[in-house]
Amino acid sequence: MGIGNAEDAERFGDKGANTIGHICEAKGGLHVSNMEGLGLGNLGDFKGIHPHNCQLGTTASLKEVSNGKDTMTGHWEMMGLKVEKPFKTFTETGFPQEFISLFEEKTGRKCVGNYAESGTVILDDWGEHQIETGDWIVYTSADSVFQIAANEDIIPLEELYKACEIARELLMRDEWKVGRVIARPFVGKKKGEFKRTSNRHDYALEPFGKTVLDSLKENGFDVYGVGKIPDIFVNKGITKGIHTVSNEDGMNKTIELAKQQQNGLIFVNLVDFDAVYGHRRNAIGYGDAIEAFDKQLQELMGYINDDDLIMITADHGNDPTWTGTDHTREHVPLIMYAKNLTNPRNLGLLESYGVIGATIAENFGVENPGIGTSILNQLERD
Repeated sequence: MGIGNAEDAERFGDKGANTIGHICEAKGGLHVSNMEGLGLGNLGDFKGIHPHNCQLGTTASLKEVSNGKDTMTGHWEMMGLKVEKPFKTFTETGFPQEFISLFEEKTGRKCVGNYAESGTVILDDWGEHQIETGDWIVYTSADSVFQIAANEDIIPLEELYKACEIARELLMRDEWKVGRVIARPFVGKKKGEFKRTSNRHDYALEPFGKTVLDSLKENGFDVYGVGKIPDIFVNKGITKGIHTVSNEDGMNKTIELAKQQQNGLIFVNLVDFDAVYGHRRNAIGYGDAIEAFDKQLQELMGYINDDDLIMITADHGNDPTWTGTDHTREHVPLIMYAKNLTNPRNLGLLESYGVIGATIAENFGVENPGIGTSILNQLERD
C-alpha cells in the first residue's frame, strides 16, 4: 500500500504509481477516520483524507533501498536485510523445460500452464483439465514465484505440499532461484466455480543473514508471526506462527493477542490488500478493504497497554490502477501510535524500511544486525 513518489520508480516502470492516491481518486475519497487522525493525510495528497496540524500519531515516509519491489524484499528490509540482487522472475518466458521435466519426474505428474497469469484465471484455463488428467497446474506472475495449483478433491494437500518442497529444492539452483514456491489449493467442479482455499502455503528462501527477529528470539522475547510472516522468514526468529484466512481474520487474531499480556513483537501481514485486490486491479474493492481495516484499527487501539506501540506500514506498493498485475515501486507510509505520545508529528522521508526493525531493536535493547537507523528517541512519551 504505497504512497507514490519513489525517486527510482521509472527504473521499475512505475513512475507515477501511487496506490493510496489512485484508490482515493477511484472511490471519490476514502473514509478512514482513525488513520486520518493518526496523520495519514500528512503523507500525501489523498482525496478525502485530510491533513491534520494536530495529528495523534507520529508518521514518516519510508524509502526502499533494496533492489526490488516484492514481498520478501520489503519484509526482509524492514528487519534489517538489504537485498542487492533481485530474485529471479520468469514472467515473460515461463520456467525452463529442464526444470519442468525434473519436477515432473520427481513428482510423478505432468504439468500444464507454465506462464504468468492471475491465480483465478489460471483455474478457469486448466481446472477442468486437472480433474480429467491429474496434471499439476503451474504458473508464475510478475513476482519471483513458482505457484502450483491443485484441486483438493483430486490431489491431496499432503501431496501438493510435498511437490512444493521438491520444487523448492530444485529452484535453489542460481539460474532458477525464485523467492517463493507457493501451494495454491482450490476446490470446485467446473469453470467459473473454482475457488482457492485458505490452505495456501509459501516455501520461501531463508533470509541470507541475521534479522532483528532473530535478535528478539535469542533474547527471550515473544515474536508472533500473524498471516504470511512465518513463511516469509521461513520461521527464522519466529516463536509462534498464527495462520489467517483474510484481513478481517488477521485483525481479529491480532486484537485477541493485544488483549493478552505480551512481551515482544506481534508482526502481522494482511494479505487481502495484495492478493485479492492489488494484483487483480480492483481499486474499489481495495478501497473498501482499507476502510474495513480502519474500523478494526480503532478496536485494536482500544486494547493496547500504556507501554505498547502500534506501527502501520507496507512492504511495497500495488497500485490497482497501474498497468499489468505487478507490485509498484513506491515509498510506503509509517504510522505509529502509542497512548502517551507527547509530540506526535511527521518526520518526513526516512532512508530504508530498516527504520522499523532498528526502532524495534532499540526498544527491546537487542542487537540490530543489519541496516536501519532507530527513531525511538523521536517518539516522545510521558
